[in-house]
Amino acid sequence: MRRSEPRQRTGILWWSGQILSWLVLFVVLALIAVMIVVPKLGGATAYTVLTGSMRPQFPPGTLVVVKPTDPGQLRIGDVATYQLVSGEPEVVTHRVAGIGSSLAGDQQFIFRGDANNVEDKPVQPEQIRGRLWYSVPLLGFVNNALTGQQRTWLTWIVSGGLIAYSLVMFAGAWRERQEQ
Repeated sequence: MRRSEPRQRTGILWWSGQILSWLVLFVVLALIAVMIVVPKLGGATAYTVLTGSMRPQFPPGTLVVVKPTDPGQLRIGDVATYQLVSGEPEVVTHRVAGIGSSLAGDQQFIFRGDANNVEDKPVQPEQIRGRLWYSVPLLGFVNNALTGQQRTWLTWIVSGGLIAYSLVMFAGAWRERQEQ
Protein backbone atom coordinates (compact mmCIF):
# COMPACT_ATOMS: atom_id res chain seq x y z
CA MET A 1 0.00 0.00 0.00
CA ARG A 2 2.82 2.41 0.69
CA ARG A 3 4.03 2.13 -2.90
CA SER A 4 0.68 3.26 -4.30
CA GLU A 5 0.58 6.45 -2.20
CA PRO A 6 3.23 8.32 -4.22
CA ARG A 7 1.51 7.20 -7.45
CA GLN A 8 -1.81 8.54 -6.20
CA ARG A 9 -0.24 11.88 -5.31
CA THR A 10 1.52 11.98 -8.66
CA GLY A 11 -1.74 11.05 -10.38
CA ILE A 12 -3.65 13.82 -8.60
CA LEU A 13 -0.91 16.35 -9.32
CA TRP A 14 -0.72 15.20 -12.94
CA TRP A 15 -4.49 15.51 -13.39
CA SER A 16 -4.52 18.90 -11.66
CA GLY A 17 -1.76 20.08 -13.98
CA GLN A 18 -3.63 18.75 -17.00
CA ILE A 19 -6.87 20.46 -16.02
CA LEU A 20 -5.08 23.74 -15.28
CA SER A 21 -3.13 23.68 -18.55
CA TRP A 22 -6.24 22.91 -20.59
CA LEU A 23 -8.10 25.69 -18.80
CA VAL A 24 -5.33 28.19 -19.58
CA LEU A 25 -5.27 26.98 -23.19
CA PHE A 26 -9.04 27.41 -23.49
CA VAL A 27 -8.95 30.92 -22.01
CA VAL A 28 -6.14 32.05 -24.32
CA LEU A 29 -7.87 30.61 -27.38
CA ALA A 30 -11.17 32.20 -26.37
CA LEU A 31 -9.51 35.60 -25.94
CA ILE A 32 -7.83 35.36 -29.33
CA ALA A 33 -11.10 34.29 -30.93
CA VAL A 34 -13.14 37.08 -29.34
CA MET A 35 -10.59 39.84 -29.94
CA ILE A 36 -9.08 38.94 -33.31
CA VAL A 37 -10.49 35.99 -35.23
CA VAL A 38 -14.27 36.47 -34.96
CA PRO A 39 -14.20 40.21 -35.76
CA LYS A 40 -11.92 39.61 -38.77
CA LEU A 41 -14.08 36.79 -40.12
CA GLY A 42 -17.25 38.83 -39.59
CA GLY A 43 -15.83 41.97 -41.20
CA ALA A 44 -16.21 43.78 -37.89
CA THR A 45 -13.99 46.13 -35.90
CA ALA A 46 -13.19 45.96 -32.19
CA TYR A 47 -13.27 49.17 -30.15
CA THR A 48 -12.79 49.91 -26.47
CA VAL A 49 -15.24 51.92 -24.38
CA LEU A 50 -13.08 54.62 -22.79
CA THR A 51 -15.62 56.69 -20.85
CA GLY A 52 -18.60 56.09 -18.58
CA SER A 53 -21.14 57.49 -21.05
CA MET A 54 -22.62 54.03 -21.72
CA ARG A 55 -22.82 52.86 -18.11
CA PRO A 56 -24.10 50.57 -16.71
CA GLN A 57 -24.32 48.22 -19.69
CA PHE A 58 -20.94 49.16 -21.22
CA PRO A 59 -18.57 50.49 -18.54
CA PRO A 60 -15.07 51.72 -19.42
CA GLY A 61 -12.83 48.87 -20.55
CA THR A 62 -15.59 47.00 -22.37
CA LEU A 63 -14.62 45.60 -25.77
CA VAL A 64 -17.36 46.40 -28.29
CA VAL A 65 -17.27 44.68 -31.66
CA VAL A 66 -19.06 46.68 -34.34
CA LYS A 67 -20.21 45.20 -37.62
CA PRO A 68 -20.68 47.50 -40.62
CA THR A 69 -24.34 48.09 -41.37
CA ASP A 70 -26.42 50.15 -43.73
CA PRO A 71 -27.45 53.24 -41.74
CA GLY A 72 -30.99 52.71 -43.04
CA GLN A 73 -31.10 49.50 -40.99
CA LEU A 74 -30.51 51.30 -37.68
CA ARG A 75 -33.47 51.69 -35.34
CA ILE A 76 -34.02 53.74 -32.20
CA GLY A 77 -32.46 51.84 -29.31
CA ASP A 78 -29.65 50.26 -31.37
CA VAL A 79 -26.10 50.77 -30.13
CA ALA A 80 -23.84 51.95 -32.94
CA THR A 81 -20.43 53.49 -33.48
CA TYR A 82 -19.94 56.67 -35.47
CA GLN A 83 -17.08 58.99 -36.39
CA LEU A 84 -17.05 62.30 -34.54
CA VAL A 85 -15.85 63.95 -37.74
CA SER A 86 -16.46 62.25 -41.07
CA GLY A 87 -13.27 60.59 -42.32
CA GLU A 88 -11.43 60.96 -39.00
CA PRO A 89 -10.45 57.94 -36.86
CA GLU A 90 -11.98 59.14 -33.55
CA VAL A 91 -15.26 57.31 -32.87
CA VAL A 92 -18.02 57.20 -30.29
CA THR A 93 -20.28 54.28 -29.41
CA HIS A 94 -23.70 55.43 -28.22
CA ARG A 95 -27.35 54.45 -28.53
CA VAL A 96 -29.58 55.75 -31.34
CA ALA A 97 -31.99 58.16 -29.65
CA GLY A 98 -33.67 59.53 -32.76
CA ILE A 99 -33.77 59.38 -36.54
CA GLY A 100 -34.87 62.34 -38.58
CA SER A 101 -34.04 64.78 -41.33
CA SER A 102 -32.24 68.09 -41.50
CA LEU A 103 -33.91 71.20 -42.94
CA ALA A 104 -32.20 70.33 -46.25
CA GLY A 105 -33.89 66.91 -46.19
CA ASP A 106 -30.75 64.88 -45.38
CA GLN A 107 -31.19 61.92 -43.04
CA GLN A 108 -29.69 62.45 -39.58
CA PHE A 109 -29.20 60.24 -36.56
CA ILE A 110 -29.31 61.46 -32.98
CA PHE A 111 -27.20 59.47 -30.51
CA ARG A 112 -26.96 59.65 -26.73
CA GLY A 113 -24.90 57.79 -24.19
CA ASP A 114 -26.99 55.79 -21.72
CA ALA A 115 -25.50 57.75 -18.80
CA ASN A 116 -25.70 61.13 -20.55
CA ASN A 117 -28.47 63.71 -20.12
CA VAL A 118 -27.71 65.45 -23.41
CA GLU A 119 -27.97 64.16 -26.95
CA ASP A 120 -24.93 64.18 -29.24
CA LYS A 121 -24.69 66.45 -32.29
CA PRO A 122 -26.64 65.13 -35.30
CA VAL A 123 -24.74 62.42 -37.22
CA GLN A 124 -24.78 61.96 -40.98
CA PRO A 125 -25.16 58.42 -42.41
CA GLU A 126 -21.59 58.43 -43.81
CA GLN A 127 -20.21 58.88 -40.28
CA ILE A 128 -21.72 55.62 -39.03
CA ARG A 129 -19.17 52.79 -38.76
CA GLY A 130 -21.62 50.07 -37.76
CA ARG A 131 -23.96 48.50 -35.24
CA LEU A 132 -22.91 46.72 -32.06
CA TRP A 133 -22.43 43.00 -32.76
CA TYR A 134 -21.24 41.88 -29.32
CA SER A 135 -19.36 43.15 -26.29
CA VAL A 136 -17.08 41.68 -23.64
CA PRO A 137 -16.49 43.48 -20.31
CA LEU A 138 -12.88 44.33 -19.36
CA LEU A 139 -11.38 42.88 -22.55
CA GLY A 140 -11.12 46.37 -23.98
CA PHE A 141 -8.19 47.08 -21.66
CA VAL A 142 -6.26 44.28 -23.37
CA ASN A 143 -7.40 45.56 -26.77
CA ASN A 144 -6.07 49.04 -25.95
CA ALA A 145 -2.76 47.69 -24.72
CA LEU A 146 -2.02 45.96 -28.04
CA THR A 147 -1.42 47.59 -31.40
CA GLY A 148 -2.36 45.84 -34.66
CA GLN A 149 1.21 44.60 -35.14
CA GLN A 150 1.41 43.41 -31.54
CA ARG A 151 -1.84 41.47 -32.02
CA THR A 152 -0.36 39.77 -35.07
CA TRP A 153 2.81 38.85 -33.19
CA LEU A 154 0.79 37.70 -30.18
CA THR A 155 -1.34 35.47 -32.41
CA TRP A 156 1.77 33.87 -33.95
CA ILE A 157 3.51 33.47 -30.57
CA VAL A 158 0.45 31.93 -28.92
CA SER A 159 -0.14 29.65 -31.92
CA GLY A 160 3.50 28.53 -31.86
CA GLY A 161 3.31 28.00 -28.11
CA LEU A 162 0.16 25.92 -28.45
CA ILE A 163 1.75 23.79 -31.16
CA ALA A 164 4.86 23.30 -29.02
CA TYR A 165 2.69 22.45 -26.02
CA SER A 166 0.74 19.86 -27.99
CA LEU A 167 3.97 18.29 -29.26
CA VAL A 168 5.29 18.04 -25.70
CA MET A 169 2.02 16.47 -24.56
CA PHE A 170 2.06 13.94 -27.42
CA ALA A 171 5.72 13.10 -26.73
CA GLY A 172 4.95 12.57 -23.03
CA ALA A 173 2.02 10.30 -23.84
CA TRP A 174 4.15 8.36 -26.35
CA ARG A 175 6.91 7.89 -23.74
CA GLU A 176 4.40 6.65 -21.16
CA ARG A 177 3.06 4.07 -23.63
CA GLN A 178 6.59 2.91 -24.38
CA GLU A 179 7.34 2.45 -20.68
CA GLN A 180 4.25 0.26 -20.12
